[in-house]
Amino acid sequence: MTAVTETKKGFPFKTILSFLGPGFLVTVGFIDPGNWATNIEGGSKFGYDLLWVITLSTVMLIVIQNMAAKLGIATGKSLAVNIRERFSRPVSAFLGLTIVLACVATDVAELLGGAIGFNLLFGMPLWLGALLTVLLEVFLIISQRYHRLEAIIIGFLGVIGLCYLVEVLIVKPDWAQLAPSLIIPNVNRSSIYVAMAILGAVVMPHNIFLHSNVIHSRKWGVSEGERLTLLRYEKIDTLAAMLLGWVVNSAMIIVAAAVFFRHHIVVDSIEQASATLTPLAGPVAGFLFALALVFAGVGSSVTSSMAEVNVITGFLGKPEDPRTLLYRVSVFITAIPSFMIILFSMDTFRILIFSQVVLSIQLPFTLIPLLIICRDKNLMGRFRSGRIEFTAAIVISAIVIILNIYLLYSTISGGG
Repeated sequence: MTAVTETKKGFPFKTILSFLGPGFLVTVGFIDPGNWATNIEGGSKFGYDLLWVITLSTVMLIVIQNMAAKLGIATGKSLAVNIRERFSRPVSAFLGLTIVLACVATDVAELLGGAIGFNLLFGMPLWLGALLTVLLEVFLIISQRYHRLEAIIIGFLGVIGLCYLVEVLIVKPDWAQLAPSLIIPNVNRSSIYVAMAILGAVVMPHNIFLHSNVIHSRKWGVSEGERLTLLRYEKIDTLAAMLLGWVVNSAMIIVAAAVFFRHHIVVDSIEQASATLTPLAGPVAGFLFALALVFAGVGSSVTSSMAEVNVITGFLGKPEDPRTLLYRVSVFITAIPSFMIILFSMDTFRILIFSQVVLSIQLPFTLIPLLIICRDKNLMGRFRSGRIEFTAAIVISAIVIILNIYLLYSTISGGG
């Protein structure tokens, strides 16, 4: 019996479990090293005050990622393929080039996270940690079939979540104080910049392309009714995955607040966080921090490369087949430039700024085509975004784009 026919009886637990997966690949990008940096800074400077920002950003992400997945279900094609077919060749070529550059910039930050994690765990130099992360990334993508790779990434998420769960138990936060902060906004002039950085970093271009593509790993029928049924399962998958991301990101702020803010220590880098965490919370907490960072760096670099492969093959109109030369070359197109940037620039702060600048510039060129296509009745049919969803997506996109422009300006001008 297929998953589609089973869904007609309701929501059987086994069927739900079999469908979970695509959204969790996106979640890895939601807890990448860039998010670690902003969450740790927010918790160390402002305690639990910015937990509500994680809640708001998760709601925003659910809306955008659900639209990306729905596009994949409705059209049977990824966002990359839809852009190539919907827009003129010059426009689609330009958009394709910008997202490839964004994937490289994303991978730089992910590789850096893995490199820092290996450095903290084993004392490796950054270049060696980055090289090891690249080798793991390429090996996992080329050697594993999709469903096995998906299971590995979900396993990575499990390790990250477990590490932070144990850390939260170790640091013993003030639950009565933090609970209201999860939903009640609390922001002032001193915390507004960090709050904006957390919100601005939530929607990542490669995750939108990735979700619209990996949703095809779940089989559905060709009829409209069958696709509507599968859309219900996609919403469960997206909601569950984003909630996991919410838990982990919240835990990052909670740990930073309970350890650093409590001791009046401001932390603005991952390396400083690790060096300070061990003497204050013990060696176990320091080890778990570094271990989680390794899995976050490797996992997010894998999903970044998966998105980049789909973008290259999709915009070129070629099959996304791991056995083809184009597929394998596409993996290295992301991995090698990212590694070289880290190799020849040991200033981690400048590397993260480079990544932020590129992503900030590219983001509108992903969100705007997504909104246009999702509102196109000829392409989406009855799956076209309704007025409420479309309006919400426009507001969210405008907020994220404006925040990124402001943060980009502040970063370049040295403000914030």
